[in-house]
Amino acid sequence: MSVNARNATMIMDLYELTMAQTYFKNGLGDKIVTFDMFYRKNPDNAGFSIFAGLSQLIDYIEQLHFTESDIQYLRSLQLFDEKFLEYLKSFKFNGDIYSVEEGTVIFPNETLIVVKANMIEAQLIETALLMAINHQSLIATKSLRIVRSANGKNVVELGARRAHNFDSSIYGARAAYIGGVQATSNVLAGQLFNIPVIGTMAHSYIQFFESEYEAFKTYALTYPDNTVLLIDTYNTIESGLKNAIKVHFEVLQPMGKQLKAVRIDSGDIAYLSKKTRKILDECGLFDVKIIASNSLDEYIIKSLIEQGSEIDMYGVGENLICSKSTPVFGGVYKLSAIEENGEMIPKIKLSDNISKMTNPSYKKLYRIYDKLTKKAMADIMINYDETIDENQSLTIYHPHDIWKNKRFEAGTYYVKNMHIPVMINGKKVYQEKSLQEIRVYLNQEYESIWDEVKRFEFPQEYYVDLSYKLMNIKLEMLNEIAKRK
Repeated sequence: MSVNARNATMIMDLYELTMAQTYFKNGLGDKIVTFDMFYRKNPDNAGFSIFAGLSQLIDYIEQLHFTESDIQYLRSLQLFDEKFLEYLKSFKFNGDIYSVEEGTVIFPNETLIVVKANMIEAQLIETALLMAINHQSLIATKSLRIVRSANGKNVVELGARRAHNFDSSIYGARAAYIGGVQATSNVLAGQLFNIPVIGTMAHSYIQFFESEYEAFKTYALTYPDNTVLLIDTYNTIESGLKNAIKVHFEVLQPMGKQLKAVRIDSGDIAYLSKKTRKILDECGLFDVKIIASNSLDEYIIKSLIEQGSEIDMYGVGENLICSKSTPVFGGVYKLSAIEENGEMIPKIKLSDNISKMTNPSYKKLYRIYDKLTKKAMADIMINYDETIDENQSLTIYHPHDIWKNKRFEAGTYYVKNMHIPVMINGKKVYQEKSLQEIRVYLNQEYESIWDEVKRFEFPQEYYVDLSYKLMNIKLEMLNEIAKRK
């Protein structure tokens, strides 16, 4: 669902338009090509990432059109001739898109999205595609790490005020929910995506009243069924907690209600939570929950648990919504093939940095599972005209070193095609899932990954390899390029 009815078509880098006009003027714009979207490194040196943002990419492409004001602005740049601007007036995306599903566990250097379209169409969607996928994949990945660190305790997303403006807070909340948080403080995200919302009070609310007790009492009378009190405005134990307990017995209990939770937002949270729990229990308030916030991340939460803290829920803000420790996902979009006389001719990008070399050709992505354990063993990219016969043995090859290979014996494995059709001839064919369905799918995906790959520190590297045919295509291209030097 879109945030509003604005036309986002012009969210593109200028060079996409300058290149597009070059193709147009030289009669090359209708040539069919394929582009791959992939990323090179997991955030936080993790063993995997989570794919998200596909829904927003679909929204963008379905609404893609240049308005008269767009054309007037482009004309004012004095870079584009009238024939090209006239072409843009009726522009729409008519190509094909194949993608992994939202919530998929993904790995570096594998093709996540394949775009097959004419050169101009494929080129003009680059920026929007990368924005949608890079941002939400980053936040979904960070969210899952934080949720995992909480060891079964609830995590809520409270980062709107620290996000990089409106869209990042809204779509960041969406991605965080995919990654496993239980709720968000962002009301619009809740409205748009049916995410549970959460929120009570700020320190300013308490400061507004003559006393902390009066603030708590007024809130309890207003929300007797959901009284959550922030107890660290003045002194967490000596003032906040005492007044919260007083409100429970003097205000809520006579109404047949009870204090729901207290929140600690500063200080030594491990110590304060243990002290708070002890006092609450001594007062018979065993059901009152303790919520902690204040610049938490997966490592702080893990440390709090190791210290024996008594925390029932974690509120996480900037370190989640901005993925503060690794703020860039690094997905890229590269040309992989050009159609010539009905045949897809592979293209490759070279670099002095071997990690930036691309895997050529129009490709498909499969995941290989062990039949006995149902665990994912490796991912393999194959040429578009290849198939995998599960009744035959299968050998996969390292993308850079052919001597590094792994063999799966017939009958011991099965495969899953990870690319699903999203758009065909410019029409959406993908049945989008609800966020709840995406969360269920993510949990299933996560369970299929070995624990060694999930480690926070020094995770096992997961195999992302090539078929024999695709490896040979790559080697032949490298040899041919070397001969030209």
